[in-house]
Amino acid sequence: MKIAFLSRVLIIAAAVALLLSLFVPIWSIYLDAPQYPEGLRLQIWANKIAGDIDIINGLNHYIGMKTLHSKDFIEFTLLPYIICFYILLFAWAAVTGKRKVLNIVFGAFVLFGVIAMADFWKWEYDYGHNLDTNAAIKVPGMTYQPPLIGFKQLLNFGAYSVPDIGGWLFVGAGILLLIAILKEGRGRKQKKFYTPAMSILAIAVLFSSCTNTTPQPVLLNKDACDFCKMTISDGRFVAELITRNGRVYKFDDMGCMLHYVKEKGDENIRKFYVADFKKNNVLADATTAWFIQNEALKSPMGGNIAAFPVKDDAVKEAAGYQAAVLDWEQLKQMASAKENHEH
Repeated sequence: MKIAFLSRVLIIAAAVALLLSLFVPIWSIYLDAPQYPEGLRLQIWANKIAGDIDIINGLNHYIGMKTLHSKDFIEFTLLPYIICFYILLFAWAAVTGKRKVLNIVFGAFVLFGVIAMADFWKWEYDYGHNLDTNAAIKVPGMTYQPPLIGFKQLLNFGAYSVPDIGGWLFVGAGILLLIAILKEGRGRKQKKFYTPAMSILAIAVLFSSCTNTTPQPVLLNKDACDFCKMTISDGRFVAELITRNGRVYKFDDMGCMLHYVKEKGDENIRKFYVADFKKNNVLADATTAWFIQNEALKSPMGGNIAAFPVKDDAVKEAAGYQAAVLDWEQLKQMASAKENHEH
């Protein structure tokens, strides 16, 4: 049975998305450490590795990891041809206009995506585990496998792995094909395909948002504040933020987190967490919490801010300090006004 004109347009758009992926990076791995405040980036294109590759190779040498060179990977020779094959396959599906061909092409594309991610994971595993025994720096039991997607701490480096423009073009191509399939199956005896197709769509949505958003436990007397660098010791005042790429920053004082956000901006921040003042080192969503500020609280770095997930708890505590109860936006405004006054 022939597919509709709109479905053919969607298939052609998916082919164009794959074509564009040949000219932009597909994946990026970011490395963040105190000695590299601007961060380092490893970019994976269809035919090469790029980015701060020379610096990363220099660091790899010290800990026994292999240096990275595009010529050492057969994938960079094959991948451009594989992508071109799928572009032609998509075009064939659009030209023939057969629903069966569309289903086969979509299944083949999903299979390719699964195999590609499995191959990427295997490369990361080998890269992080096969270490030179004669390396200058050796940490017993330590491996350096980067995350497949999301954030992972590797010694003093925070590594986060995310799709780049080309990766999102791949995801977009798959979603366009899926929309075409669902459109063709609507109201016809194709419902048996509907459930697995929707499952794949759900996986795609999950894939687009699978960076870490849950708070990490703060290890008291071990973790250091990412702003003032002091060891975090008092669990009543700890705070934490998570960037859109899944990087976690920990603070020993609400004041430190607010100063950090003032310096860096909050455009790249996904979540803020603060400790429940009544429960030692238990983190809660800062944006829905309630706060009091008073010098008598004597927090580690002088922010003197206590947080409470429940407003009634904040009101009761505030009465003892004769302090006002603030929500998240009011707290940020107060901190900003105080800093401007000090300057």
